[in-house]
Amino acid sequence: MNKININIYFSLLCSLVFLWGCKKESYPGGEISQYIGILDIRTLYKGSDVTLTRENMDGSDKLAAVVVSDHTGGNMPAGLLVVQDSRRLSKIRGISIALGADAAKYVPGDSVIINVEGAVLKRVNGILQLTGINNSAVTKVASGLKIPLNRVTSSQLLAFPDNYESTLSVVIKGGLDPLPPSPVAIRGEKVLTDGFGNVTVHTENTATFADNTVPFLANYFGIVFNAPSGDTLAPQLRLRSADDVTVLSSAVTLTPLVISGFVNDPISTDANYEYVQLLATQDIDFSVTPYCLVTNNNANASTPTGFPVNGWATGGLRSYKINITSGKVAKGKFCYVGGTTKMIMGDKTTVLSDANWVKVTDYSKVDGDDFGTKTGNLLANSGNAFGIAVFAGTKVTAATVPVDAIFISGGGSIYSAGPPPVGYRITNNDFYDIKDPITLKDQPFFKAGTNSVFLSYLSTDGIFVKLGGVYNPSLGRWVKARTQVNTPITKTSVLAEIEEKDVTTLK
Repeated sequence: MNKININIYFSLLCSLVFLWGCKKESYPGGEISQYIGILDIRTLYKGSDVTLTRENMDGSDKLAAVVVSDHTGGNMPAGLLVVQDSRRLSKIRGISIALGADAAKYVPGDSVIINVEGAVLKRVNGILQLTGINNSAVTKVASGLKIPLNRVTSSQLLAFPDNYESTLSVVIKGGLDPLPPSPVAIRGEKVLTDGFGNVTVHTENTATFADNTVPFLANYFGIVFNAPSGDTLAPQLRLRSADDVTVLSSAVTLTPLVISGFVNDPISTDANYEYVQLLATQDIDFSVTPYCLVTNNNANASTPTGFPVNGWATGGLRSYKINITSGKVAKGKFCYVGGTTKMIMGDKTTVLSDANWVKVTDYSKVDGDDFGTKTGNLLANSGNAFGIAVFAGTKVTAATVPVDAIFISGGGSIYSAGPPPVGYRITNNDFYDIKDPITLKDQPFFKAGTNSVFLSYLSTDGIFVKLGGVYNPSLGRWVKARTQVNTPITKTSVLAEIEEKDVTTLK
């Protein structure tokens, strides 16, 4: 083959590849699927009604989906059959189908095939729907299918309402804010907080469970619908029945002292310069009500090695305990525990003489209270995980549960499922749950179950890590989860720079 023929051959080949690439629905030797994903159908809607045809569905004409709606509780929009799938890109998407009275014939877990050719895609009362479909276009092929769990936060619902519309979703650890002086019924619209924002739960007055009391703290399963709100759409969660509420707690449990910031890598050497900032959620006299702070270090060189059989009380170079038995702190004020130098970011930086230091110790020269070997690093810099925990009282064993705990990074020998399971115990806070909030299975350790959240390790020195969240003492819970705010500190920085802006606050 000569050079000219080779060039012509490759030009033709490239042209064919280009044409095949432009045709979404097929490729040589392939067949067009009769099933279209719900995600693809939803993307056809651009603000005006769309009639579905084989052409605009790229040759498809059917949906294969699972039913999530349940009309037995009387809280679904009348006449809507709600189905979802994850056919496209494994993303769960849903759609509502205006089926009239026949919608009530189907129950969650029914597998259906729906002929959608000729249906009209439109928004009705804020909800994107397929209209013009009758029951003869729906074929039930199975029942009792397991519906994939779609856990969402209120902030996700607010940011991406279209992604969750007409899907079965669960918002965990939702509660009223403010807490009413007496129990209230769930009927109407109730605004719940889950620590990430607010979500509206809508219950019709005629729903079979309308008079049920709103729990103090619960998981809420339901279908997300969008409702008109001025010029925009606002998502709301509709429960299907009373069983869509899983009660988690019925009482307020206050965390008196929360971790609000720390320095783990000062500008100079770390020895005797690291410290932790704490925020009081109530007035505390430590001489009357003592606490202790424990840190752990899971660098590969920290001994004893292996999984921490005694948890926070492991001692050696793995954990270090500091008792807080004197001093006071007022509700809403910060206090500090750390090295005796009391400097903001290491040697030759500002001395925080006006800060409330409730306990200082030269951890580089003195062993910890009860356990912990003197160390040059109270808070690790290895890249493996280190943790900070606050305990009520001064006795800590492998079984003691902290009142607050956080972890930075996630590497090292942290947790073993056993038997018996061993690791660092966590508490119920904005990051962790002693029981899985969905399955209610025990998970009392960091890295067990869903307890995998940790802050990012910083390799740069000179950073004060603020934990900007909002804690509500009257609810005994976080109404805005803590987020990591890395704040550069110079040698001349002052106390206000770590106690103002982007800090943990009380509501």
